[in-house]
Amino acid sequence: MENLLHGLRAAGEETRLRLLVLCAHSELTVSELTQILGQSQPRVSRHLKLLCDAGLLDRYQEGSWVYYRLSAKSGASLLARTLVDLVPEADPVVSRDLERLEAVKKVRNIAAEEYFRENAAHWREIRSLHVPEEAVEAVLLEMTEEHDIADFLDIGTGTGRMLELFGPRVEHAIGVDTSREMLSFARSAIEEAGLRNCQVRLADMYNLPLTSDTQDAILFHQVLHYAENPATAIREAARLLKGNGILAIVDFAPHDLESLRTDHAHRHMGFSEAEIWRYCEQAGLVPGDFRKLEGDPLTVNIWTAAPTAASQSKGAVAS
Repeated sequence: MENLLHGLRAAGEETRLRLLVLCAHSELTVSELTQILGQSQPRVSRHLKLLCDAGLLDRYQEGSWVYYRLSAKSGASLLARTLVDLVPEADPVVSRDLERLEAVKKVRNIAAEEYFRENAAHWREIRSLHVPEEAVEAVLLEMTEEHDIADFLDIGTGTGRMLELFGPRVEHAIGVDTSREMLSFARSAIEEAGLRNCQVRLADMYNLPLTSDTQDAILFHQVLHYAENPATAIREAARLLKGNGILAIVDFAPHDLESLRTDHAHRHMGFSEAEIWRYCEQAGLVPGDFRKLEGDPLTVNIWTAAPTAASQSKGAVAS
């Protein structure tokens, strides 16, 4: 009862209710919220603190930036969403706020698109060397379809494509990356797709800011060839998996394209089937399914692994 009253008191003020609505539509910084509301930064910051203290908003640090969004996992998340749904978007004040929000998001999207244009040639060059991404994605979905996924983690999310792919079939998804530019692009992509259950965070794959045993599915999609220590990254992912969870890894088979190392910063020239299985077993995971998608000159491999023999058996059904 007290938590409910605390949440209602925190939301029971016009500016704070407007903040809830805005943060339900997008992850926003204090400066962006100040711009939309036309209020001073200290005042907006005080309101945000009250909403965070009540559990109605989540606060995330991304480098020197701090983002706010509607609470997704706390006990007050249902109250937050209910309050937002009760606010009519046709209300003149709310309608104006949302118009200004669209202007803020447009500026973000322009910056993200510029970054994408600058790097598109790089991504197209690598994609041309292996089977189409659509084929990889279809197999990845097939290999995980029998798993009931509530919480999904995409490590090295990049453009956020895997969040777009898995977002519609999970309850809550997080994409992490070490590049703020990539996160900006991914944030724009998932907002454009209307995936309010998805979010992105600045984080290191070797030290993820998440609680152990909380994720139903974790994915490394074309990430480990950049890793200095893939075994450590897999061990950190294993820490986060629930007992019946599944880890999926998509990466290249061994190859001799030295240009990927010299021109594209790949640390590893692909991975053999046995090599990834060894890393998984060292992390306490049981090998599951394995698929090979032949390409010229690059072949794409997909592995799944699980924390227990029971979950391995479950994963085998998908194959």
